[in-house]
Amino acid sequence: MGIKPTSWTYAEEFLTEDEVLVAARARANEVGVSPIGRGGGATLQLLSSLLDARAVVEIGTGTGVSGVWLLRGMRPDGILTSVDLEAEHQRLAKESFTEAGVPSQRYRLISGAALDVLPRLTDGHYDLVFADGDKREYGDYLVEALRLLRPGGVVAFDNALWQDRVADPAQRDEETTAIRELHKVVRDDERLLPLLLPVSDGLLVAQLRRENPRPNP
Repeated sequence: MGIKPTSWTYAEEFLTEDEVLVAARARANEVGVSPIGRGGGATLQLLSSLLDARAVVEIGTGTGVSGVWLLRGMRPDGILTSVDLEAEHQRLAKESFTEAGVPSQRYRLISGAALDVLPRLTDGHYDLVFADGDKREYGDYLVEALRLLRPGGVVAFDNALWQDRVADPAQRDEETTAIRELHKVVRDDERLLPLLLPVSDGLLVAQLRRENPRPNP
């Protein structure tokens, strides 16, 4: 018996967002950015707290909605490294972080294409990698994330259900197909402990096992 829409909405709205996050969402709406939903954001905060995260990578800064959630869960000396193509979006994200009372030394905003920036980051250094960028590049983000994560670290992908398109086999556009392929790769990789959460627009989460078996051929 599946969850009813009313129950899904109730769960999604279980936590309220404060004025900082409301303002960040308003900025996102103004520039045409679709940030992670409330339930997904709360999940990121919980994950970063459970990991006692000191170093997090975010692919897709937007206007700072997910960044605020992440930073609030990270340890007080934790640093968020966030990558986005749009420098203007990152300027707005800075406003959100400032309003949230986050010191500037706690985040590093890098403007550029994720697949150009990620290879320059340090192997095995990060506790959490969160991806909310180009869906067609999700498979490549996973490859980079597995290099960047420490053993026991977590990778998370937003829009993992992609507006109900992923579950509909008739939907075969490039982005939907890429997300389906990502699901298969994550599920079949024995190095990973995966979970697909029906929060917001879907959040695919996987932990890099502390003792890695050999990957499937």
